[in-house]
Amino acid sequence: MVESIARVRHIRVTPQKARRVVALIKGKQAEEALAILKFAPQAASEPIFKLVESAMANAQVKADRDGEYLDQRDLYVKNAFVDEGTTLKRFRPRAQGRAFQIKKRTSHITVVLSTPEVAETAAAGADKKASK
Repeated sequence: MVESIARVRHIRVTPQKARRVVALIKGKQAEEALAILKFAPQAASEPIFKLVESAMANAQVKADRDGEYLDQRDLYVKNAFVDEGTTLKRFRPRAQGRAFQIKKRTSHITVVLSTPEVAETAAAGADKKASK
């Protein structure tokens, strides 16, 4: 019944490229997601790997604080998404005194890990509200 969130902001990876990597791990078990990210060839997989590890550590700390037992193998990636961050604007000189703009995009990446009990409890709560 543990849910943990980890975020990284202003990471120098374009959101489009980061979303490709995040799609690989959605819904997977956390340890399986780490294995996938470790061997993924994309450059965005390294910061996302660290983020999943951080979310796992956050879940452990949260469980210890609440006095609950947590098995790392029970955690799965409940949700993971990438939002667009600030864009750094740079200029390159071109012919005849012109300048072309280069946009260096950044991302805000969020990973939510959960144990299966949280998902079942939330679904049961939603069913009760729908039946009323």
